[in-house]
Amino acid sequence: MSGAVHPAGAARGGAVRGAWLVFAVGAVAYVVTVLNRTSLAAAGIDASERFAVGAGTIGAFAVLQFLVYAALQVPVGVLMDRWGPRRLVVAGAVLMAAGQFLLAVSTDVPHALLARVLVGAGDAATFVSVLRVVTNWFPPQRVPVMTQLVGFFGQFGQVLSVVPLVALLHGAGWTPAYLAVASFSALAAVLCVLVLRDAPPGAPLARSVVPLRRVAGDLRETLRQPGTRLGLWSHWATPFSGNAFATLWGYPFLVSGQQLSTAGASALLTLYTVAAAVSGPVIGTLVARHPLRRSWLVLTVVAGQAVLWALVVALPGPAPLALLALLVVVVAVGVPGSMIGFDFARTSNPAHRLGGATGLTNVMGFTASLLLVLGIGLALDVQGAGTPETYRLDAFRWAFALQFPLWAVGVAGILVSRRRTRALLATQGVVVPRVRDAVRRDLAARRARAGR
Repeated sequence: MSGAVHPAGAARGGAVRGAWLVFAVGAVAYVVTVLNRTSLAAAGIDASERFAVGAGTIGAFAVLQFLVYAALQVPVGVLMDRWGPRRLVVAGAVLMAAGQFLLAVSTDVPHALLARVLVGAGDAATFVSVLRVVTNWFPPQRVPVMTQLVGFFGQFGQVLSVVPLVALLHGAGWTPAYLAVASFSALAAVLCVLVLRDAPPGAPLARSVVPLRRVAGDLRETLRQPGTRLGLWSHWATPFSGNAFATLWGYPFLVSGQQLSTAGASALLTLYTVAAAVSGPVIGTLVARHPLRRSWLVLTVVAGQAVLWALVVALPGPAPLALLALLVVVVAVGVPGSMIGFDFARTSNPAHRLGGATGLTNVMGFTASLLLVLGIGLALDVQGAGTPETYRLDAFRWAFALQFPLWAVGVAGILVSRRRTRALLATQGVVVPRVRDAVRRDLAARRARAGR
């Protein structure tokens, strides 16, 4: 599926000088952001013991972080359109450093919740801003792949949260571990100040200087684009399973539910990170080569996740390790798969509305994620399995079954918005061929190239 409008991006034949250095610093900023976002992924049991709380409260830590993230997406998008992305990336790193410092020294729940608010706010400002930097520095035909490369490198933040951070937690202790995360965040802020730039020298910046009272009107216009709504629902349906698994509930599910060792659970979470990183460039390449088939990629990702989770929750006992590994891989693909939603937003809106469109898209995935994270915690509590001592597999099965209604809503939204997007494209003379016809055309083109 292609959108209706192609914004003015980096209209160059290739990346300009210095683009890769800027990209590298932006990628480092996102690595640190993912480390901050997932820093409770393998520390849920430690946090439960440190703050003497159950699963519902631990889930509230992640939910509050997601809620702040989602609530700030539209304001961040609007501010990015007005101020540029560099300032927001720096501000995000500073906020995350402050949040992790507070978490490092906290021993009570209110201060810990405030710490996660700061982390969520900093996280909210970073990702969409790095994506805008990429859009400004690279030509449009390379943006889908470059966007996936941002996600590829960002997954190393997940590795940092499940390997060295866990080692620090179990060695030096809680405070040194989270002080280390705060230090990395401060270092990222310094690097962004020194190197990151909004756009290449001399390039025009698509800044929106409209009064704030017109912002609501621009957002309404953005939402009227069916391609934007297709991006919203694509981002709703794809990432929540992986976000809930990697951010909080995957480690307890694997250790306490599936009876894996801590080393085995950490290995599967590392596999999750590798799968997300490796699949990202593949999805980016497919999106760039087949822009009229992006929605089919999204639906394929969702179907794979739903089938694997159905198999795992239907088993009467612990799942075989091979099935758990396959589940982790398929769930991980949802993270780069969710990037397709941003591509719909990018190709469906002019440049001066791109920040708001990206923010609206990002809201959807994290809204679904926070609903699932909160729902799992509450479902465990209701079943009397709300503490590490009482976690059990049957309770986790019912809790993770909450994913299926979320997928149903997302798929319905995708199908409806896709039909309306295709109708709009038809009025512009763009006809989306049937899958069968497109496959035949591609095969014929390959045969023709081979016969040259």
